[in-house]
Amino acid sequence: MNGDVVAFWCLSIVLVGSALAVVLTKNLFHAVLWLALALTGTAGVFLLLDAEFLAAVQLLLYAGGIVTIVVFAIVVTERLVGERISQTSRHLAGGAVVAIALASLIVSAVRQQPLAMARAPMAEDLTRLIGDTVLTRFVLPFELLAVLMLAALMGAIYFARPED
Repeated sequence: MNGDVVAFWCLSIVLVGSALAVVLTKNLFHAVLWLALALTGTAGVFLLLDAEFLAAVQLLLYAGGIVTIVVFAIVVTERLVGERISQTSRHLAGGAVVAIALASLIVSAVRQQPLAMARAPMAEDLTRLIGDTVLTRFVLPFELLAVLMLAALMGAIYFARPED
């Protein structure tokens, strides 16, 4: 067993454990913290696959941005409602049955078609290739996305302002 395999299994244990904690934790704030750990573990898997750009995007956008927004939403909602918000898992048995069925389907599919253990070498720097592609071939959708984000930000500022 080499270091990549050990790191993958450690990250897998962290990912499965934190995903289960997200679903099973009754405190909504703790569930968001477990979600942050799961998203950070996913970034670790991207690093093992030599996808540094995707790992950085995973950490910045999801583990950083989305989790921060959800934490602020929980804090503001609890302050407005005046009581602690909790989550309940009503259909735990049904979810477990579906999860076991899906896991067995995936395991049987992987066993039928063995996976190659050797990685194909990268021809060039993937981050540079993504940057060149986004800023040449996909520059118009990239700029339209920036305008859409600006409009969403202006709308959020408008709705968050105090009533006069």
